[in-house]
Amino acid sequence: MKLDQIGQALASCYDNLVAEGIPDHLAALVRRVDHAERAAPAKVERPDARIALVVEDERDTRELAESVLEETELRVIGCDSAERALSVLQERGGDVALVFADIRLAGAMDGLQLARAIATLWPRTRLVVTSGVEPEHGTSLPEGAVFIPKPWRAFDVLVEAERAARDPSPPVS
Repeated sequence: MKLDQIGQALASCYDNLVAEGIPDHLAALVRRVDHAERAAPAKVERPDARIALVVEDERDTRELAESVLEETELRVIGCDSAERALSVLQERGGDVALVFADIRLAGAMDGLQLARAIATLWPRTRLVVTSGVEPEHGTSLPEGAVFIPKPWRAFDVLVEAERAARDPSPPVS
């Protein structure tokens, strides 16, 4: 849940509880969240923003990665399968700066197959592959792809997102 949603929910609860009397500690929390919401600059989504694609079949893990990447200048799209990710790439491939994919995915393709397809079809897209287990011996990542083991640190994901955002957009053909 985003900070502004939390602030709005707490504010509405606060308004309803004022008549009944609200504990001081809850009132202080509402004021802090409301202040932080007003102090934080609103993130304006640019229509020309490049995309970070999160490919993870475990919903909680996907949502966590999406939340981390939403702190960047990239627009985030989550997919629960490689097939869904390829569909997004077919529509918006030139806009996708980063693909952050788990190796083990639901569906016919795994994350390594997805990474190889992306490296071939969209070679300017930065690839980050993750898993709770190292890739099997003899299995290689595409050139330029980065492996981050699970549990990954948000900092490592943000570093890769920054690298992807810094790269110039590929030329339109």
